[in-house]
Amino acid sequence: MKKVRTRFAPSPTGRMHVGNLRTALYAFLIAKHEGGDFLLRIEDTDQERFVEGALEIIYRTLAKTGLVHDEGPDKDGGVGPYVQSERHEQGLYLKYAKQLVEKKEAYYCFCDKERLESLKQEVAGKEIVVYDKHCLSLSKEDVEANLEKGIPYVIRQNNPSEGTTTFQDDIYGEITVDNAELDDMILIKSDGYPTYNFANVVDDHLMGITHVVRGNEYLSSSPKYNRLYEAFGWEVPTYVHCPLITNEEHKKLSKRSGHSSYEDLIEQGFLTEAVVNFVALLGWSPEDNQEIFSLQELIEKFDYHHMSKAPAVFDVVKLKWMNGEYIKAMEMEQFYEMAKPYIEKVITKDYDLKKIAGMVKTRIEIFPDIADLIDFFEEIPEYDKAMYTHKKMKTNADTSLEVLKEMLPILEAQEDYSNDALYDVLLKFTERTGYKNGYVMWPIRTAVSGKQMTPAGATEIMEVIGKDESIKRIKAAIEKLSD
Repeated sequence: MKKVRTRFAPSPTGRMHVGNLRTALYAFLIAKHEGGDFLLRIEDTDQERFVEGALEIIYRTLAKTGLVHDEGPDKDGGVGPYVQSERHEQGLYLKYAKQLVEKKEAYYCFCDKERLESLKQEVAGKEIVVYDKHCLSLSKEDVEANLEKGIPYVIRQNNPSEGTTTFQDDIYGEITVDNAELDDMILIKSDGYPTYNFANVVDDHLMGITHVVRGNEYLSSSPKYNRLYEAFGWEVPTYVHCPLITNEEHKKLSKRSGHSSYEDLIEQGFLTEAVVNFVALLGWSPEDNQEIFSLQELIEKFDYHHMSKAPAVFDVVKLKWMNGEYIKAMEMEQFYEMAKPYIEKVITKDYDLKKIAGMVKTRIEIFPDIADLIDFFEEIPEYDKAMYTHKKMKTNADTSLEVLKEMLPILEAQEDYSNDALYDVLLKFTERTGYKNGYVMWPIRTAVSGKQMTPAGATEIMEVIGKDESIKRIKAAIEKLSD
């Protein structure tokens, strides 16, 4: 059996879109599942779209997500260069295009802008040029004379305009298209650069690519690719077309959504491992409904035949849940390092930040959630007296005032403000008075936090803020309740 070789071939145009990350991930998983090679190729033939620094983004994203390539611009595997502009400089694409011209599978086209404008038709609400094969009838002498004169040209694929072409896709099955729909696509542009489609076919063949992973928007172009392979007498690779990724409104996930790129998600407080795990499930699912996967587990389980045809919804709620699961499973040291900047944004006082981190670890889904959970440590928010009323704990403003007044001297006399010691004092108080635990804890927690929901209990909060701050907050609460 032939060794599986896949490639990820991004264009350096900015941040890596989630769809591109998924293409890279699936290509990586298909190769690694079979013990094959994963290649990185840079497609920079569209010079107008080139963005400074975008190349670094590609390398950085692949490194952080663990999608390590076996060959690429920085790791020669003997089929380089791995950058299309460098391949173009070697005259590679023009050489192969001319071979097709000789086989009458392609032809020179000298039509100018005006003539092409006159061929525009409206197809499915879009204006497109449907080329009429005008230059196909030029004699060899005419072509040579035009080239001599330096008349600008493109090289077009010569596709049949009658009959049908059928091809096999591993996900979508057998697909047949009318040849009338296969326009004579441009292979070499007037600037001498190859088009994306043509360069892909030549490079994939020369690099020994066995499986081509791409979005299903390329399904309709597949016959044109296949005709190129056949014209050259090359073996057609296995196509793996991925379903569309949509937002919750079932519209295409656009850059405006705010979470369309890998780096957007990291900036929003998501973990790389959770993003990779989530993206793997956008269009693929294992047989056993497992949802949390390490990259190694994905390599073992990934079978692309289980990919879906239906569009995959980018469900932010699910991604947040998954991220929360990854945060819960994190080692405390690592979590603290990652949470610290978010905590320090909120807390300027000299508190034990590690203890605060420990309180929020199992209660957040993304790191920015931390701020709302801990802001009360820094300063008590404005809150309503009604918060002291709790049906289950059988408390109200009056009972709470009574409890706080009784507890104040005890807490003032207490020296040890560790959680265990404070809890002990409160338990002794409930035993002596016959009060239920919640009846005492609820007013104290409300007094020291000013919040309905807190990431920890009353005594844990008091341990962090210390004796002076605890007493100050309880006195303020007594005053509030006495008004």
